[in-house]
Amino acid sequence: MTTPEVRTRAVRLGPRSLAALCLVSAVGVAGFGWPLFADPTSQVAAHAQDAPWLFAGLLVMLVAVVTATISESGLGPKAVAMLGVLAATGAALRPIGAGTAGIEPMFFLMVLSGRVLGPGFGFVLGSVTMFSSALLTGGVGPWLPFQMLAMGWFTMGAGLLPGPDRLRGRGELALLAAYGFCAAFAYGTVMNLAGWPFMGALASNVAFDPHADVTANLARFLAYCLATSLGWDLGRAVVTVVLTLTLGAPLLKALRRATRRAAFETPVTFEPR
Repeated sequence: MTTPEVRTRAVRLGPRSLAALCLVSAVGVAGFGWPLFADPTSQVAAHAQDAPWLFAGLLVMLVAVVTATISESGLGPKAVAMLGVLAATGAALRPIGAGTAGIEPMFFLMVLSGRVLGPGFGFVLGSVTMFSSALLTGGVGPWLPFQMLAMGWFTMGAGLLPGPDRLRGRGELALLAAYGFCAAFAYGTVMNLAGWPFMGALASNVAFDPHADVTANLARFLAYCLATSLGWDLGRAVVTVVLTLTLGAPLLKALRRATRRAAFETPVTFEPR
């Protein structure tokens, strides 16, 4: 008599999808940070007002990463269905806190999903979720590629946390809550950097100054974050921690059960009893 042992695996990044992810991440880093290093007399800085539209081309590259990951990883219909369900759930959660500082429950779902399903699935899920929520809420614009990239990094980071096979219980929840708290601030800071250089003269004391050096602009950027988004980022971080600690255990159990049942099309192996 033999008993089946189903081994689950998260979505793994193959060579092509890994290369695409590295490329889009490199372009994204350049897209977020280029104003800090651009020469004020350069042609790039002269067209700073149209730069967000140019970087909207990141959307095409992010779609290429998603497509490459799904095709190269050999995802079966169950895994693709799980991706769709989680992305739809995250997209539906996002409007709940619209207009209320920091109430964004989708972030805790991304942390738990990335933890269970791995960094590769996490990046795809984060990007697809943000794209879906933008379509749902009408938030499509030049900021969308940056949001997709930042959320992909956010969810992927949860999949890179240590001890995915060994750490369980309160220790795992504490780890995820701590990550969610820090990553919520990181997400807000990165998204601030995407829009801050294009404020113009709206807030001269904290606006980007193309003639200042990097140190002076970083000081201005810090003041901008403290003055405009600290409350929102803190609310996001606290909500993520509270939901992770209160709902994390049953949701992690449900995600792991669903992953075992889907098995991501992993062949069943038989071992002698």
